[in-house]
Amino acid sequence: MNSPLCVDASVVVRLLVDTPESARVHGLWEAWQAADRTLVAPTLLYYEVANALYRYEKAGELLGEEVQQALDTALALPVQRIGDNALHVEAALLARRIGLPATYDAHYLALAERLGAEFWTADRKLVRHLGAAFPWVRCAVDNP
Repeated sequence: MNSPLCVDASVVVRLLVDTPESARVHGLWEAWQAADRTLVAPTLLYYEVANALYRYEKAGELLGEEVQQALDTALALPVQRIGDNALHVEAALLARRIGLPATYDAHYLALAERLGAEFWTADRKLVRHLGAAFPWVRCAVDNP
């Protein structure tokens, strides 16, 4: 059985909004679906996706109707959302331990760590910050 994959909002947004990295993310997503991988994320996922889409609208890069369609698509994705009190505690401790400026990314990391999952992000800066100490962190927009 395949272990789950934890995906963050930066990956989901690239599925929804055309960016230079979108083709790579679409390819990964299709491969995950073909392999019947279970996708997970903290409940925080859709708060971040909605915020990112709204920022695209505010920047004039998406129309309101496009934002609504993209959000509807995001909410229908087969991503199991997990949220419990312990995850918040784990995220705060992890953020402190590795020196993150906020706990948002730490929620994804804590969940992936808890489940023994790979964590996929499009945030190159985060991947560089984590370095070799987190070998299960993968960059969805870089070639393997």
